[in-house]
Amino acid sequence: MNPKQMTQAALAAKVAALKRRGKTVVFTNGCFDLLHAGHVRYLAAARVMGDLLIVGVNSDASVRRAKGPTRPIVPLSQRLEVLAALAVVDYVIPFGAATPLALITALAPDVLVKGADWAATDIVGKEIVEQGGGRVARVRMAPNLSTTRLIARITGQCGGAGS
Repeated sequence: MNPKQMTQAALAAKVAALKRRGKTVVFTNGCFDLLHAGHVRYLAAARVMGDLLIVGVNSDASVRRAKGPTRPIVPLSQRLEVLAALAVVDYVIPFGAATPLALITALAPDVLVKGADWAATDIVGKEIVEQGGGRVARVRMAPNLSTTRLIARITGQCGGAGS
């Protein structure tokens, strides 16, 4: 197993120890299928909000439930490997539930980050983080950069240079 990947229990213990040492823990989550520049920019923006960044990654089954039967394009093991290779990512952890609520509850991050395309009221775990004294941050998304648009472009379903 990659040293950046741990079980939920092991990561929760590690996070608790780091927080006792005064470290600020940032958490974000997503599918991260076909990693692209928009993802990298988003993760870099999240990382500067604290001392370490944990990325929760949807399992293949949860991606299929959210995105449809043709997704993910890249299997979970490879998505975890690619994310773990990024210097801005300190830990990766998969989750199979529809939401990362159990992870957020277990890890109790200081900062919860989501894309600005999410309404603040729809961010899962917002109440947990804020009740623990943390904050929720929304990061502006890179325009015209999305996995869905990339897949459509590759499969010829959308034309034009700006697609």
